[in-house]
Amino acid sequence: MSDLRQPPEPQTARAQERPAVDGDDPDGQSSPVGRLAATVERLRQEVRAAQAEADGRALIELAKGILVERLGCGPAQASRQLAELTEQAGVTPLEFAVEVINQASRDRLSEVTSAFLAATATADPPDGHSSAVRLRAAESGALAAAEDTQAVADSLLEHALTPLGAEAVAIWALGADGSLTLAGSAGFSTAEAGRWRHVPPGVTTVARRGLTERSGQWIRSLSETGLPSIGQHHYVDGGRVALPADTGGRIHGVLEIVWPTPLEDPLPAIVRQVEALAELCAHTLQTYAFQHPDGAPGPPVLPDVSELMDLADGLHDPALVLVPHLGSDGHLVDFRIHHVNSRFLDPAGRPRGAVNGALLLEAYPMAAGHSELFERTERVYATGEPFRAHRMRLTALVDDVPLAAVADINISRHGGSVLLIWRIEDETARLASLLQHAQRLGRIGGFEENLLTGEITWNGQLFHLYGRPATDAPVPLEDLPAHAHPDDGIAIGRFLRTLLHQRRPASTAFRLLRPDGVTRHIRVVAEPVLDSSGQLYVLRGAYQDISAHHWTEVALAATRDQLAHTEQQSSERNRLTLQLQHAIMPPTRAPLAVPGLDVAVRYRPAETQHLVGGDWYDAVVLPSRLVLLCVGDVAGHGIEAATSMVVLRNALRGLAVTGAGPGQLLSWLNMVAHHLTGAVTATAVCGLYDPESHTLRWARAGHLPPVLVRGSDAAPLPLVKGLLLGAVPEAVYEEHEVQLAVEDTLLMYTDGLIERRDRSVEESLAQFLTVARAVPPTLDQQLDRLLTHSRSDTDDDTCIVGIRVA
Repeated sequence: MSDLRQPPEPQTARAQERPAVDGDDPDGQSSPVGRLAATVERLRQEVRAAQAEADGRALIELAKGILVERLGCGPAQASRQLAELTEQAGVTPLEFAVEVINQASRDRLSEVTSAFLAATATADPPDGHSSAVRLRAAESGALAAAEDTQAVADSLLEHALTPLGAEAVAIWALGADGSLTLAGSAGFSTAEAGRWRHVPPGVTTVARRGLTERSGQWIRSLSETGLPSIGQHHYVDGGRVALPADTGGRIHGVLEIVWPTPLEDPLPAIVRQVEALAELCAHTLQTYAFQHPDGAPGPPVLPDVSELMDLADGLHDPALVLVPHLGSDGHLVDFRIHHVNSRFLDPAGRPRGAVNGALLLEAYPMAAGHSELFERTERVYATGEPFRAHRMRLTALVDDVPLAAVADINISRHGGSVLLIWRIEDETARLASLLQHAQRLGRIGGFEENLLTGEITWNGQLFHLYGRPATDAPVPLEDLPAHAHPDDGIAIGRFLRTLLHQRRPASTAFRLLRPDGVTRHIRVVAEPVLDSSGQLYVLRGAYQDISAHHWTEVALAATRDQLAHTEQQSSERNRLTLQLQHAIMPPTRAPLAVPGLDVAVRYRPAETQHLVGGDWYDAVVLPSRLVLLCVGDVAGHGIEAATSMVVLRNALRGLAVTGAGPGQLLSWLNMVAHHLTGAVTATAVCGLYDPESHTLRWARAGHLPPVLVRGSDAAPLPLVKGLLLGAVPEAVYEEHEVQLAVEDTLLMYTDGLIERRDRSVEESLAQFLTVARAVPPTLDQQLDRLLTHSRSDTDDDTCIVGIRVA
């Protein structure tokens, strides 16, 4: 809003425009209607001049009084002196009178007008008067009508706010119950003011938001906040300012100012000017409060501080009566401890005389710290809203050492004073409460038995453990066997002998038979107390219900037994699986006797016994003099995988004697895996080697192809099509034939030799081929080398079948 960013532009009075009337001359002055309009405008200007003269007369008379006091002269001489000085300064008498008042008073208005004049030095005043004149005129009107808040609102709007572009103002009085009452308004219709006569406590409005911060609420546009307020429909897009009206740290109400257009960032001088107006309203609202002592519009009549002292002395809790301590500028800086009652206990242990009469921040300099005690007290004094807190931490500084205590706090305002009540937590009572809760949670009951008088004391928890009402007589310790399970009599007897005869502390566990038929597992611990002559006269101890612990131990013992049995069964199962696997496929076997061909096999079981797998191999000379070579891997681990491996291996041996080729053999073996072994899946490579022609026919079922090592080169055989075994009922497998030469080496293996978790199969196969290219003198050495340099990390079984043409 431009009115707050720069000084208002000059405005001149103009006659109201009207439509032309027949017979009027051009300037409208010779017609009857024109003459009437001119007369109305002249009278209006005279009224404005009379009002301005009336507003300034009080200020001029005040300036004369200041000159009488400063110059020590009479009123007539002071009047002449004022006229001469005005003529020399070249200003109007009213402006010079305000300058004299500002120089003499040096109050907040002086500071505000000086800053405002510095910010608006190049601007012409909109009504012929400077900012200083307007503010002093507003102050004069407010003081003259201090008992009439409506007149104060009219004066503020006319003299100080209209030049700033504002169109309406509302003065709200804060009630003792937190309600807001519209004490005066200007710029609003009568109906609108009537609707907003009273705002109940707890209703959030623009004015109530102004109470929360000392700097108030500066709202650019009311529509952006959605908050209700007076004139909200007429000024829906206008700006709002709501500032607390306070004097000496006490808030008496709120000054709310309305602009018709959105409010931009104001100049600091404008902000200080509006704050000064809010302070003027505070003095008016203070008078307004005394005029409404018993109604909702204002706070009640302020009681005398002596009445509050009597009230504090009648309380059973420690209490302090605080009175505001104002600084030289009239602002609240601290509270003085005016009175402490007889029950007052200082957290630092100081006597009441050391605290009484001191300032709150001097007695408790850390009250403004994390506990916010001072801020809470200041807020209660300002708004009248009481404050209560449970277990608030109080801190006192004694000899530069912070001493802390926990207390329940109650702060309330009574007239111009504050009553602060704190109830410091009793450490003994708190520890007793903690002990009681610990006994309840731990299901512990205590007892004490006087052997000389026969008096027995039980706490409430022990009656609960025994299942007895508190009105029953406690059970003596010597009668304990009568209330316990008969099988526990020996343990209880040993406990009593140790305690009563050997006079040593003892404990035992037993089953307590309660009157309600419930059996509880109890542990009792007791100790003897001896007098000065060494005689036993008191037994004291405690019972604890350990039923939950006992049944937990029983359940754990059963679980441990079951786990041990399960582990034993698993170990036996793994052992049998390994025996079966090793019986069929030993890690090494005797060389196969085939002329012109070296055949070697290696089998490396998994490193962990519970991962016994289904890897298998075979190398056998068939009746047709062909050599059957195969390796396979059954999915899964354990005895199921091992037995499935045996089925497939033996089935392939039996099928091979038919003379069928490797593709047909795998097709038949697929049907066996799918139909006869419970839907087992497996991979395999099957080959038939002819020693006379040195040819190898082979096929694969989802397995890695064999690797041919020839000279210094090693490469896998071409990848022929073939689905893994057991996946579908019927499958066709392609065959491939390779011609081997002397010194060629063919390697068949399972994936346990090369597979790694951190790399692909292609990368692992490339590493395997690098190792395979180094051909040792013998085939056995080559297979051992491949196992040694294997980088597999899957802990799986590994099978290798190698043939070398001699």
